[in-house]
Amino acid sequence: MDFSSAMRRGFSASKCACRSLSSQSSSAIHAHGSTAGARSGLYGFEVLKTAKGFRRFVDEAIERSQELVSRMPQLRASEEIIGAMDEISNTVCTVVDSAEFCRNTHPDREFVEEANLASIKINEYIHCLNTNHILYSAVLKAEKECAFPTKEAERMAHSLRVDFEKGGIHLCPRKLERVNQLNSEIALLSREFSENIMRYPGSVDVFPATRIPNNIQHIMKPILPREKGKTKGFHITTDPATLSSILKWVPDPEVRRQAYIVGNSAPHANLDVIERLIAARHELSEIMGCKSYTEFATQANMASSPEIVHSFLVELSQIVRKKADEEFMAIRNLKRHETGETSGVLEPWDETYYTGILKSRTHDLDHSVVASYFPLQRCLDGLKSLVKSLFGATFYDVPLIPGESWHPSVVKLSLRHPDEGDLGFLYLDLYSRKGKYPGCAHFAIRGGRRLSAEEYQLPIVALVCNFSGSIGSANARLNHGELETLFHEFGHALHSLLSRTDYQHFSGTRVVFDFAETPANLFEYYAWDFRVLKTFARHYSTGDVIPEKLVKSLNSAKCTFAASELQRQIIYSLIDQALFGEQPSGKRDTISMINDLRRQHSCWNHEEGTHWHTRFTHLINYGAGYYSYLYAKCFASSIWKAVCREEPLSPAAGLLIRDKFLRHGGAREPAELLEELAGDQVLRRCSGGIVPDVSTLCEEMNL
Repeated sequence: MDFSSAMRRGFSASKCACRSLSSQSSSAIHAHGSTAGARSGLYGFEVLKTAKGFRRFVDEAIERSQELVSRMPQLRASEEIIGAMDEISNTVCTVVDSAEFCRNTHPDREFVEEANLASIKINEYIHCLNTNHILYSAVLKAEKECAFPTKEAERMAHSLRVDFEKGGIHLCPRKLERVNQLNSEIALLSREFSENIMRYPGSVDVFPATRIPNNIQHIMKPILPREKGKTKGFHITTDPATLSSILKWVPDPEVRRQAYIVGNSAPHANLDVIERLIAARHELSEIMGCKSYTEFATQANMASSPEIVHSFLVELSQIVRKKADEEFMAIRNLKRHETGETSGVLEPWDETYYTGILKSRTHDLDHSVVASYFPLQRCLDGLKSLVKSLFGATFYDVPLIPGESWHPSVVKLSLRHPDEGDLGFLYLDLYSRKGKYPGCAHFAIRGGRRLSAEEYQLPIVALVCNFSGSIGSANARLNHGELETLFHEFGHALHSLLSRTDYQHFSGTRVVFDFAETPANLFEYYAWDFRVLKTFARHYSTGDVIPEKLVKSLNSAKCTFAASELQRQIIYSLIDQALFGEQPSGKRDTISMINDLRRQHSCWNHEEGTHWHTRFTHLINYGAGYYSYLYAKCFASSIWKAVCREEPLSPAAGLLIRDKFLRHGGAREPAELLEELAGDQVLRRCSGGIVPDVSTLCEEMNL
């Protein structure tokens, strides 16, 4: 998942630290490291030396932005107008992104609370900016004059105008006021949805302790024993990561059932939150002249319309259905064989467990053996080696200045090229802890932009994961799914670090929804290729290179249930489209609607009383845009085949990926980048929108 501010609109559609906020000294700290006795603020921002520094951070951002707004009428040249607009966006979004990252990762409650307050206050100010007619008039003037020094500047003017109008600035005062109210309501509901997931993950108690396999007991909380030296049972918090482990490893079907039901019924409060969110988004879209939020959200994307998205999803569903049904039958037959129940029903909590068994037996896989070849530090070394091979750039450890980090386990890296110098900075926050964002994600802290002909503001990003273990621990080993996730998020980070755009509005991952996941999906391929894995995957104790036979087994196992996984993503996308699509006149039951879609497109049952979508955060961050993952899978498949498959580690492949793709961020049309990189067969144009070619992906999956 990508938490860059590309996921927002208007002035919060981009961000980068403005010099007046981050200061030259802050930039110098990031670039050159610590000096004796120096102390920094959080993320290197001097203003964030204390939690209450977020208040000053907001106030200074507003003061600087108001100064730029007041100067706007005096600016004449299009280039000056666009540059000032980008600095305003840069200024406020530094606060937005820093606060968002802080509230998701900081262990100190005071910092979290101050970040929350800062987020609310700066977002309220952003609404004022997005409805400021002085700024809107300046952008209209710049776009109309068409006197742009570069194509990126021209695209910038158009993008800003579209963003303004997405905020409703062109509407009458009454409608604009309501749009502002709805945007504020949507932001608050989105925050409430996410906070509910973190606060109320659900839990079950399991007795006796022997019902939980030894290999996952370390992530469970033991219930105090009555007899010394013996564990009575386990208190299991059904957060997504723990629930995944339970469903994968626990043989006891009743434990899996209880955990599945509780985990997919929490938090119950989000049923109401999602209903209110749907209603608010729908009203917003109607005011904006759209029939649905899906129409409002997709019209600026590559797809351009919900009809194109729906057609793409249904086509893919039909292609995958036959093989997915065959896979369902194979899982059901295995369950019946294992349990002796010849008429046994395959339940939702059975899938992960029995697919794991079938993969292990069919392809001679022992997941503990696989994980033994992926110590976390070696995986990080492998990523560094990959970047060196492809791009000629090197990651270096950077000492953290006191006050800069939010947790002792955080590591900071600098990406440096021998000809270009520093390219950007990457924080790694990889280990699980209480109160931390529960998944894996890429967060933008500061975007890149050109400050002058000689100076470039370097991007700062962070990767957040929740791996078991502690920093430097010999026990910190990844299963292959975790390795793939690490490579995925690293793809997002490289998109941010390697882009070189004039405006931070287009920096890195700040692209349209249905293009943003493409680099991340492309880098997943590297986690499956033996030519790549043999460069770093070594046994934690013997140092032996991972056997090629084992990697082949992993790839075969991946293909075994690839249709089922693809079908799941299709269903998630269809559900996302349906929830935010055209609304009925009366009240509807979203749980029944989701159940109906699942029945239409798969063989799987729905467990009554569960509502997994109440912690499906993509409904918040990617509302009406979850299909973008499938777009990305198709695009990445075509790029891999055209550019990387023959020699995945070649500098020639890296040069193409960087110069024709990552370098441009959102500064060029995605379709143009894709066609230049992988050829015109990578997509097709229809009804004013872009649809990815699915043939390469289907070929990979033997569909």
